Amino acid sequence: MDMIIRPWLSKKHVQDMFTIICLLCCAVFSLPSQATISGFADVESTLSKGKFKEKQRAISWLVSQGHPDARDLLAALLERKVVYDKKALQLWILEGKTARRLADSYIHAEPKSLKLRKVTINNAVRRTINEGIARLELSDTSPEKRLSAVKRLMTKIDASTAHILSEQKENETDNEIKETIELALAIHAVNNLNKHPADKLKADIVLLGASALPQAQQVLKQALPKTSNPELIHAINLSLDQLDQYERLMRGVETLYFGISLGSVLVLAGIGLAITFGVMGVINMAHGELVMLGAYSTYVMQQLLPGQAGLALLLSIPVAFIVSGSVGMLIERTVIRHLYGRPLETLLATFGLSLILQQAVRSVFSPLNRSVSTPEFMSGMLEISPMLSLTWNRLYIIAFCLIVFFSLLLVLKRTALGLQVRAVSQNRAMARAMGVRSERVDIMTFGIGAGVAGIAGVALSQLTNVGPNMGQAYIIDSFMVVVFGGVGNLWGTLVAGLSLGIFNKLLEPWAGAVLAKILVLVFIILFIQKRPKGLFPQRGRMAEG
Repeated sequence: MDMIIRPWLSKKHVQDMFTIICLLCCAVFSLPSQATISGFADVESTLSKGKFKEKQRAISWLVSQGHPDARDLLAALLERKVVYDKKALQLWILEGKTARRLADSYIHAEPKSLKLRKVTINNAVRRTINEGIARLELSDTSPEKRLSAVKRLMTKIDASTAHILSEQKENETDNEIKETIELALAIHAVNNLNKHPADKLKADIVLLGASALPQAQQVLKQALPKTSNPELIHAINLSLDQLDQYERLMRGVETLYFGISLGSVLVLAGIGLAITFGVMGVINMAHGELVMLGAYSTYVMQQLLPGQAGLALLLSIPVAFIVSGSVGMLIERTVIRHLYGRPLETLLATFGLSLILQQAVRSVFSPLNRSVSTPEFMSGMLEISPMLSLTWNRLYIIAFCLIVFFSLLLVLKRTALGLQVRAVSQNRAMARAMGVRSERVDIMTFGIGAGVAGIAGVALSQLTNVGPNMGQAYIIDSFMVVVFGGVGNLWGTLVAGLSLGIFNKLLEPWAGAVLAKILVLVFIILFIQKRPKGLFPQRGRMAEG
């Protein structure tokens, strides 16, 4: 062994090794500590081939310069959609089957035509990207975008983000954004109990308790087992009680809202039936299919006007009224006029017509359900408070129901046709003796009732898929609304529809959807036993007889 090692320990070899080590150390320590970034081309090359720390510096430079492509690039990096050209070290963003070149002017190309590789990032780079996006959004000129940025960051705050928010709070001029930043910083403080004094934490806990934020509720629950300070524990429990009480109140309001929206749908589906059943005494089992025709009218209009969902929906209202009304008048002239005074035969005949209409729709549109697009103005939610948001489509349907109801009421109360309809509904023989053409009133009444059913289909198309069987889901509910409210009374239909909708939604949380419907049906049966003519009985000699 000594024979092998001893030759390497000669003076000359030791000097050579020392020289090599010195040269290596000089080479290492003479390397630049960071890549110099002076333009977007340097950012591209750094993100393409640089190390992770260099990529962090490149991202920070982009954000500090406020580069116009910074927001798109950072968002695409998080989604792993940024690639680079191996030869030119240029960045591209994948967009479906094409790639978009990030430069002063956008250039598109097929990814297969270039040798592209994905830009790699790690967790440290992701944190830098999120921080950069936060800085970009918080410095936006639009208050709405700044507020949205603070809300997005609220549950993702680390020390660096908290520092950014603190700086933004000092420079912010909008009071709402300032208050939201205070809440975000309070959440950060409660998440880090050991790093803040007890007095400040107590103030932050009280602030969160009054905020009505779902995030605050979660943060306080997580913080409770982390502290042994009795004052903080007491403050957290008080804040949680306050938040729980507010949450129960908002749940009640939300249930009421869903009940009213369901009741509006029931009113729309039943109001046309109330007219025909009240005036003509016809049990129309094809009423649900008239609703279905209105929904398919909406679908057809959207096919004729692609990309214009709002305009198509507005035009669908008169189209659905005309289509369903025309079919209703045809049914009255060809079938129902021969069956007046025979309710059982009318029921069987209209049931057969409902099957014919269903099969006709299957033959034309296929048995598959069709989806109808929701216009932009009906999409999204109306935020009343952090714990209560109402969907716009249901809000519009409630308003639409009231518009249809009062329009129909105006027609029946202020027009000659309405006077004749009321006369025939109260005493048909006397109305005929006074010169009222009851046959004309019958066909017009049936047409109006069928047309309103079509309008109901337009509204329902925004809540559910359009299919051949959709009318069957509402025919029983429509009859329940008419019978419960009082045959032929529009106000009774409105009150009954809204009442049943609210009652149904109040029962659903503890009874379930199916049992809730059964309980509603049992309630109506018991109610009719005590009050056979409904909430608002029909007036007139015919009703008394």
